Amino acid sequence: MIFVRLKRSVRVSKTTRIFSIVTAAAIMGFASQGANAAQSGIASIYAYKGERTANGERAHPGGLTAAHKTLPFGTRVQVTNKHNGRSVVVRINDRGPFIRGRIIDLTPAGARVLGFSGLAPVTVAVLH
Repeated sequence: MIFVRLKRSVRVSKTTRIFSIVTAAAIMGFASQGANAAQSGIASIYAYKGERTANGERAHPGGLTAAHKTLPFGTRVQVTNKHNGRSVVVRINDRGPFIRGRIIDLTPAGARVLGFSGLAPVTVAVLH
């Protein structure tokens, strides 16, 4: 495990420290499942033109990007629709979804490729 020591002049709130620890643990847990591990759950659609994503980019509904709670920004994942077998590769550039049972938010373009509108059961696999 890697620890970083901050200068004493840097103050970090307790909430920020807890969020950082939880996020790091989740990322390490996902990574420790192995290269072929996949998450299963519900995908939803999001992205409003022009709004900022968590990594600072502007949202583009026509782009193949997605929001995930824990994966690092820039991670490419393959999302597969369980109903029809269609899949798409998207890049993580935002955080979410924050609704129980949902594991990824896709842009309208990504949902179109997968052939759904609204919600769909999917598997998400990290590409290396």
